[in-house]
Amino acid sequence: MTFLDAILSYQFLSRAMITAAVVGIVSGAVGCLIVLRNLSLMGDAMSHAVLPGVAISYLLGIPTFIGALISGLLTSTVISTLIEYSKTKRDAAIGITFTTFFSIGVIIISMVNSATNLYHLLFGNILTVSKQDFWMTLTVSLVVLIFIIACYTPLKLTTFDPIFAEMNGLSPKLWQYIIMLMLALVTVVSLQTVGIILVVAMLITPASAAYLITKSLHAMMITASTIGLISAIIGIYLSFIYNVPSGAAIVIVACSIYAIIFITQTIRRKFA
Repeated sequence: MTFLDAILSYQFLSRAMITAAVVGIVSGAVGCLIVLRNLSLMGDAMSHAVLPGVAISYLLGIPTFIGALISGLLTSTVISTLIEYSKTKRDAAIGITFTTFFSIGVIIISMVNSATNLYHLLFGNILTVSKQDFWMTLTVSLVVLIFIIACYTPLKLTTFDPIFAEMNGLSPKLWQYIIMLMLALVTVVSLQTVGIILVVAMLITPASAAYLITKSLHAMMITASTIGLISAIIGIYLSFIYNVPSGAAIVIVACSIYAIIFITQTIRRKFA
């Protein structure tokens, strides 16, 4: 059976493909804001810190989306508090917070769950996406994308020139929190696709690749989303053909695209 036949025949595979594609698109768009604001480490922290929320949701029998989102927002609040009210440096505050949250999550899961399920949480299992997870991912991703389009101007101003933005009545700090909320949302919907460990790769890699070849924010977002989409499709295909973990395959494709762009740009600058 070919890959196309399998997608048309098996609903779980077509659902996995659409979910991965949507996550690739929204991760690319939000990732641009993360990269340009030098918040890559924050993305890494957020992806790891949602683990206790996921574990507690499992214990209480509620949707993991709720627990993971609360955990992500709590992480952002703790980090901001440490930075604002102490001498702790930003990178140190991020490192302390996300390792603490992640460790708590590992301990909780080790007490109530199996190693297999922990593996799926860490590295994703796109083929087990339920209808509930599918529609939740589509809804959250659509809301985030619509918000980015509707609020493109304030997002752009507070990203590139926060002083000018503040002079025009915008609060850079408020928009920073809003971006953290979007980061938390994207992290949560990406858990099933690439897992906690690899979420940051889908946020950072397509955006970094797009940054190398674009000169404006909207072009960067479109390019990053396209790279995320291509990575998701090819990654699922490779996962199907070679029977390898889908999340890891998606990330490797994204990193390969980044490497190709990097090498091409380096050669072009050298011989220009």
